[in-house]
Amino acid sequence: MLDNFLIKLFHEGKCLEAYKVFGAHFENNKGKKGVRFTVYAPHAKSIQVVGEFNKWNGEKHQMERYLDGGIWTLFVEEVEQFDFYKYRIETPTGQLVDRADPYAFFSEIRPGTASKVYDLENFAWQDGDWMKTRTKNFDRLMNIYEANLGSWKLKKEFTDEEDGEFYSYEELTNMLIPYVKENHYSHIELMPLNEFPFDGSWGYQATGYFSATSRYGNPKQLMHFIDTCHTNGIGVIMDFVPAHFVKDAHGLYQFDGGWLYEYDDINRRYTEWDSVYFDFGKDEVRSFLMSAVHFWAEMYHIDGIRFDAVSNLIYWKGNKFIGQNDGAVEFMKRMNTRMNEVCPSVMLIAEDSTDFPQVTRAPAAGGLGFDYKWDLGWMNDTLRYFKEDPVYRQYDHNLLTFSMMYFYSENFILPFSHDEVVHSKGTILDKMWGNNDQKFAQAKSLYVYMMTHPGKKLNFMGNELAEYKEWDERKALGWDILKFPQHDSFHRFFRDLNAVVQHHPSLYQYDYYNDGFKWMVVDDHEQSVFAYARFAPDGDCIVAVMNFIGNSHDVYKLPVPFKGEYEEIINTETDYYTGSNFTNKQPLHSIPGKTNSEDQYINIRLAPFSAAIFAYHGKETLATKKAEKDIKEAKVKIAKAEAELKAANEKLAAAQKVLDDAYNR
Repeated sequence: MLDNFLIKLFHEGKCLEAYKVFGAHFENNKGKKGVRFTVYAPHAKSIQVVGEFNKWNGEKHQMERYLDGGIWTLFVEEVEQFDFYKYRIETPTGQLVDRADPYAFFSEIRPGTASKVYDLENFAWQDGDWMKTRTKNFDRLMNIYEANLGSWKLKKEFTDEEDGEFYSYEELTNMLIPYVKENHYSHIELMPLNEFPFDGSWGYQATGYFSATSRYGNPKQLMHFIDTCHTNGIGVIMDFVPAHFVKDAHGLYQFDGGWLYEYDDINRRYTEWDSVYFDFGKDEVRSFLMSAVHFWAEMYHIDGIRFDAVSNLIYWKGNKFIGQNDGAVEFMKRMNTRMNEVCPSVMLIAEDSTDFPQVTRAPAAGGLGFDYKWDLGWMNDTLRYFKEDPVYRQYDHNLLTFSMMYFYSENFILPFSHDEVVHSKGTILDKMWGNNDQKFAQAKSLYVYMMTHPGKKLNFMGNELAEYKEWDERKALGWDILKFPQHDSFHRFFRDLNAVVQHHPSLYQYDYYNDGFKWMVVDDHEQSVFAYARFAPDGDCIVAVMNFIGNSHDVYKLPVPFKGEYEEIINTETDYYTGSNFTNKQPLHSIPGKTNSEDQYINIRLAPFSAAIFAYHGKETLATKKAEKDIKEAKVKIAKAEAELKAANEKLAAAQKVLDDAYNR
């Protein structure tokens, strides 16, 4: 039987579990085993369930209106797991159209378009400990490896003449998870796992919002992949596309012959990607998308959802000058509020390129309610700086300092994502200025800057290999380039840098607190040197320094926050990273002396286009330094008070003497 309470919430735009009502569900009906099919299609004149079980002839399987509304349902006996099916819908004009189930849990592999009956229940999850201790990671390590499952590695690459061959979820469990763990990432972010018809859309133009793509296997194999990630201490984030969907004839477009999921207004209906915008003013559409988000968190134990193209939700067609889409803004606030109530440890991440305020503040406080926002401004400024001839970088120093002017206004993630390495944009390495050796040197320094900057981090697969080849979904990453020393050593550098971040709480615990960051060198424009310190509550402290032009420094006076010893724990110029070995091999002891408002400094060697991280070894912490400062200020106040008291006593004695003299006279 259908759940009338969920149906009520569905029509009110408040339902997170519409997938428990709609779709194909195994059922025992009056002692008979079969499947109940339920679909929302208010414009339809009639609907048949067609599939393998009735040889695609639905005359005997006419669906019935439920409570005389827009919902249709039918129980069909003897339907089996994996059976193909569709809905044959009679539109208001009398046309018959076959549609895939919007709530299907599994689908036929492309180019097929049918839905498949699938029972998601009874998977034996082993990740109980992970789920109990999972958080949104504000004060934990979150170093994300973004991946496309189809092209990380391929059994056989695609050509213009024939299809390639993907690895399965099960094979990737044994390949990708160990790689991510060995390279010290904490999370995998997977490009959309929902079903989609065209490989070249990468999943961002979807048809099956509840259907795990069949390209790599079945839903329970995906569950096993995620479960294994969790038992290996790796979180899983999934990309999700709430803004728009494809126009393919089997999908949501004019689903029942009317404008059901899309806008009635043709001027608001179509996107610049030749797809269709969801109508966020319709409560049933809101429930559909909210339920899809909850579905992946609940049924697949997904740890975070990254929402694509949020700018196109905030503003009509993503254009601030056209105006705000109030319906979509209300949808985001409602979705994020409800998800935080029901799934409080699931991260909600906005990929948003606008300057819309308070994206990561609670709706009750006037925000949209996301937990994190991608800092696309940081990404653009940083890459612009590194493309520039070093001669001119002194004039654009602010490109690397500006981020800290606004950073604490949102909970930012710093991304170098797939969008930066496709469509003739060049790879990260290729964006660097200079010849080959200079590109490698600067790319390593870039990543020291990125990984030590406040905020969580995301890198797309292949960035760690220093590829020159842009990402192509039809080709695997260029693993063969690791036979070349520069690429192999860069890969080692990337892994070592990730390990440094993993082992130093100062690089993640205080990402979103002012106390976690302090500039050491912020205005050395002429030499294009930057340095800052990062702090953790337990006293862990690192100092990162970067030289972004071709000058070397035999002695660079680097201010440091505390008195004590500083050990270089990574340097981009180390020989096993194919560097010059112009490094700081011995621990350095701080020297007293006022430098850039700090009381201590160390003298370091700094190679051209290089970066280094120093770990502090000493007894001082932010707390002890604050205490020392407080004590010093208290002593000054006491001395001042004592001086004032002494002066007052002297005045009192003088007055007393005057009185005594007057009395004696």
